[in-house]
Amino acid sequence: MNAPAPANLAIPAVSLTLKDRLDQKLFNALYARSLVYNTCWEDPAVDRQALQLGADDHVLVITSAGCNALDYALQGPARVDAVDANPRQNALLELKMAAIRGLEFDEFFAMFGEGWQPQIKTIYRHRLREQLSPFARHYWDQHYKWFASRHGSFYFHGLAGFVARGFRSYFRLRPALAADIEQLFAAPDLATQRTIYDQRIAPALWTPSIKWVLGRQLTMSLLGVPHPQRRLVQKQHPDGIAGFIREAIEYVFRELPVRDNYFWRVYLTGRYSRDCCPSYLQEDNFLALKAGLVDRIVCHDATVTDFLLAGESPISRFVLLDHMDWMSSYYPAALHEEWAAIFKRAAPGARILLRSAHAQPPFLEWLTVGPERQPLTARLHYHTALAAHLQQQDRVHTYPGFVIGEVTADD
Repeated sequence: MNAPAPANLAIPAVSLTLKDRLDQKLFNALYARSLVYNTCWEDPAVDRQALQLGADDHVLVITSAGCNALDYALQGPARVDAVDANPRQNALLELKMAAIRGLEFDEFFAMFGEGWQPQIKTIYRHRLREQLSPFARHYWDQHYKWFASRHGSFYFHGLAGFVARGFRSYFRLRPALAADIEQLFAAPDLATQRTIYDQRIAPALWTPSIKWVLGRQLTMSLLGVPHPQRRLVQKQHPDGIAGFIREAIEYVFRELPVRDNYFWRVYLTGRYSRDCCPSYLQEDNFLALKAGLVDRIVCHDATVTDFLLAGESPISRFVLLDHMDWMSSYYPAALHEEWAAIFKRAAPGARILLRSAHAQPPFLEWLTVGPERQPLTARLHYHTALAAHLQQQDRVHTYPGFVIGEVTADD
């Protein structure tokens, strides 16, 4: 991944301070040893409108927690390749796929909806374990107890779950705030929701101690946010990362109905409900996946570049999340390499989705591709208006930048 740059690449100089290098080492150490994401933090309802999946589409998605790979499979594309350089993320998707194949719906929802399955030892050993790859089997042999742990939910485990567990402990010390949050998610309309947030939640939530915790790079690293992304946010927001997070949360809780916002529900409570959960946790969709759609997903432990260079079949849809932010800071040569591999495998008219901590990702301006060093604008048509419209609907709202690019003909 960290390959030397060919001499003809126009790569901006990257000046890393000692603090940058220490933050990088911390993030890499956490990433290399841990399950980072226990649930996806990209809204697939937005992605579905952007991707416009059809029966012939071949999708590449960075796995993360696998929720969205399952969501895309429910749209019926020909194939979904879930690719992640962290094999623990694929191990989680493999466990979900094994559970879809091997469990009844109520058993499955207990595991991944409620995050609590008291029969997990028997279920894992006798009905799931043998379906897993060697790495996933070894990983879950050590961690299946997360589904029946003293912390009360699978979703309080992994790095992001550790931070969620910290907030749960804080809410236990503030029972009135916890009750107000429950009422927020039960609000019958947006006006009631805004009143609850403005009058009862915001004054109690945004304390100096919470702002201090959110401003720490360690907190961001546990949430999977490396220092380059934090720096991008700080450049755009006068109140830094804590101010940006407050602004994002206030948009969600004041401007969007939260009754179906399963992202923030699971983060704040540790569980989904039957009527507020990802699509793969709805019974009809679970049965559709079990009937064969889950078999369209294939997991790959690899970088995006390595996966792309290992095959030849055209890919029509790319869902690349936000990893290009930190690549552009730490591994700009590898980012050039990845884009070259993308265009090598992209089908005519392929759509590429990516997210960024910057409203207008700077690397889109300086990246060039091909022997003639064409700018990305020469190879991609950006659906700017559609992206801006969909960004307003995003129920997570923690990414300022959402990009929809369509591959144009290579003249």
